[in-house]
Amino acid sequence: MRLATARQLAAEQGIRLPRNLGASQGLHLAPDERGWFRFQRLYDAARKAVTSEGALRRIVREAAQDDAAEGSGRLELQIDPTTYGQFIGGITPALEIVIDEAAAASAATGVEVALVVAASRLRHPLEARTLARLAVRHAGSGPGEVVGFGLSNDERRGATAEFAPAFAIARRAGLIGVPHGGEFLGASHVMTVLHHLKPRRIGHGVRASEDPQVLEALAQAGVALEMCPTSNVALGVYASASQVPLRQIVAAGITVALGADDPLITRSRLVDQYRLARHAFAMTDAELAELARGSIRASEAGETTRRRLLQGVDAWLSSAGPGHRSG
Repeated sequence: MRLATARQLAAEQGIRLPRNLGASQGLHLAPDERGWFRFQRLYDAARKAVTSEGALRRIVREAAQDDAAEGSGRLELQIDPTTYGQFIGGITPALEIVIDEAAAASAATGVEVALVVAASRLRHPLEARTLARLAVRHAGSGPGEVVGFGLSNDERRGATAEFAPAFAIARRAGLIGVPHGGEFLGASHVMTVLHHLKPRRIGHGVRASEDPQVLEALAQAGVALEMCPTSNVALGVYASASQVPLRQIVAAGITVALGADDPLITRSRLVDQYRLARHAFAMTDAELAELARGSIRASEAGETTRRRLLQGVDAWLSSAGPGHRSG
């Protein structure tokens, strides 16, 4: 959500947002229970301002517009419809509103917007099965369709194995698994996620770097990691962006898809992650291009879209001027 949108929606409903929501320097927390609580408080405060169909549509539309302004060609947006269902008549209409607006925003902006339905670790695993079945009803790869099933919230909560049946429901229908894991818990939990949820991508997964065997397992399974260095620093997993093991993970042969995670809270978007890759990790044009290709290949875009986006990366690389750093 845009900060201006969060403030306007909150003002319309007489909701007072936390003062540090939207701080110019973003969020910087300790990697402990209190740190996560502070993050979740900001997240929930903004989410409480979204209580209508119009607000839901606005967020999806503006997300596509902002990605288009950055030059992005494909956005796979995660949603937990249980958050909004209480205001809109249930989880089914909440998801269908987002689906409808995602298709409309795709046509208006040229950015393909597909969806990932996510369950929360803080809720009962049976609810995750309900969400998986709902996601399956809208499965596809095109604009406005559901491409994956995720698992969000603090990975230190809930038993990962108990969510395996929900992921199996989604997988049988062709949806990819995209759970969070390997951020607050170490490499062993990445293996737990791999074993029980059989993901195609993992949100973060950076702690896999602590065990070479886990890195090898990810590479052999062809699992991509959705990485956001800014988020890892904001939540205290690493003290600085340069400590995020991006190069180590790439060197292990693992596909990396850079993402913006929570721009409202971290005050950092997708282009900022590439800027970090350039400056904090001294990546060359060729290396940045390969990161972009990894994001495209890890997506669930159709072959026509993939070819178009990959051609765009190649065109950027071939036209890089003298101010760029070559490999």
